[in-house]
Amino acid sequence: MFGRLGAPEIILILVVIILLFGAKKLPDMARSLGKSARILKSEAKAMKEEGSTAPAQAPATDEQPPAQRTIQAAPGDVTSSRPVAEPTDTTKR
Repeated sequence: MFGRLGAPEIILILVVIILLFGAKKLPDMARSLGKSARILKSEAKAMKEEGSTAPAQAPATDEQPPAQRTIQAAPGDVTSSRPVAEPTDTTKR
C-alpha cells in the first residue's frame, strides 16, 4: 500500500515541495547539498588514507606539533578553504 509510489504520487510530492520552498530556492538548496556531499566524500577519503598510513612505531618523546590541515569546501575550491588545528591527544600511554 505505502511501498509503491506511482507517477501521480511523485508529481504531487514535487508540486508540494515547489510550493513549500519556492522555485527560486530549489537550485541553491541542490547546490549546497552537492557541496556537502563532496565535502563528506573528501573527508571520508582523507580519513581512510590517514588510517591506512598510521605509523607502526610508538611516537617519540620529542614530538613536534602536528602540521595544520586545510579543509576545502570542494576539490579545487580555494576561496572557501580554511586551516584547522588537529585535536591533540592529551592521554599518555
